[in-house]
Amino acid sequence: MNTFSNAFRAEVIRMARKELKPELQGMRKAITGHRSEIAALKREVKALTAQLKATQRQVKVADTPKAHAVAEEATSKKSRQIQFNAQALIEKRAALGVTQKQMAQLLGASSLSVYKWESGQVHPRAAQLKRIAEVLTLGKRKALALLHPQ
Repeated sequence: MNTFSNAFRAEVIRMARKELKPELQGMRKAITGHRSEIAALKREVKALTAQLKATQRQVKVADTPKAHAVAEEATSKKSRQIQFNAQALIEKRAALGVTQKQMAQLLGASSLSVYKWESGQVHPRAAQLKRIAEVLTLGKRKALALLHPQ
């Protein structure tokens, strides 16, 4: 009897495998298709993420316009805003008749910093904004007196 039950059991297993084989192959094909779709979607998400980061960098550069930068300076109880205008700095330097190097001396900064501020590549920090605001109010005689103390 034991031999019969073992043979019967083996035959049932064989028949079950035979019946399930086409269904399993269909499922395997579907799984393979799903995996390739997932991989394609992951690649697309990666590309879109890279594109988004590049766009955000461009927007960040565009959001800080070349002519304006806003910096906050804390005063006693209230803070006031100082706006930086690169064009105003260029015009003031021309009105004073000084070079970028001389303007840098007036501002207590390097001539490279003045160049970058005027070209809009970099925006001055809050402490520098205060000095820039002071220099923008100077007259030509006062500026020259500060450059060439006697």
